[in-house]
Amino acid sequence: MSDSNPRAHWPAELQREFEEGRNSGCVGSVLVSETDRVRVWHLLIPPGKRCGFHRHVLTYFWTAHNPGKARGYFEDGRIVDVEHYKGETKHLAFGAGEYMVHAVENIGATDLLFTTVEFLDSANKPLPIPDSVRLKVPQGADIRMAS
Repeated sequence: MSDSNPRAHWPAELQREFEEGRNSGCVGSVLVSETDRVRVWHLLIPPGKRCGFHRHVLTYFWTAHNPGKARGYFEDGRIVDVEHYKGETKHLAFGAGEYMVHAVENIGATDLLFTTVEFLDSANKPLPIPDSVRLKVPQGADIRMAS
């Protein structure tokens, strides 16, 4: 490892995960809705688990559905521990060419559950999303909008 690597103090496995996920646009566990304006994600992280590294390029906000403790790993090598509270909401915006790469680990005793809403009319183009992360609507489910 070069001394210029800001993540050199991370375990080798975590560094490998960073390299594999740093261009991923999967900012949640499942993409539950997508229109021409927004992408809506759910993110569930059980205790002791981590969501993979991913890249935020779109203006977005997230909301925590329950309290919990998380550890964030950031591209610049920072490791930040936070305590989330139910209803906590954070808004982030990225200008043209700006982004953030990170992963989140659940270091608490309860599930972490978030909803993230990305705005597709942001300064950057949305990253591609594989079909494997899109919500699978059960066959025969009524998906009509209520009026």
